[in-house]
Amino acid sequence: MNQKMWLKTSCINVGKKGLTSEVIEEIKRRIKQEKVVKVKILSNCPLRGEFKDRKELANFIATKTEAKVLGVRGYTVILAKRKSRSR
Repeated sequence: MNQKMWLKTSCINVGKKGLTSEVIEEIKRRIKQEKVVKVKILSNCPLRGEFKDRKELANFIATKTEAKVLGVRGYTVILAKRKSRSR
């Protein structure tokens, strides 16, 4: 994993309201604009209790935002734009 991605300042926090439609749209917008975005799942987020594993949670967020997971460190996830398969 490239260290520059982890040090990237563009970050979205998912808090006590969880993964709302507004948060999903913001993640999609930032991914479209910046290609890579860091998402932090805060300790008061209800999603933390719903998943056994952090990678499972990261994959859930990636599916909802139509992105791919580049890395997971603790409750911080790096998402990137998914490549389109148009041929």
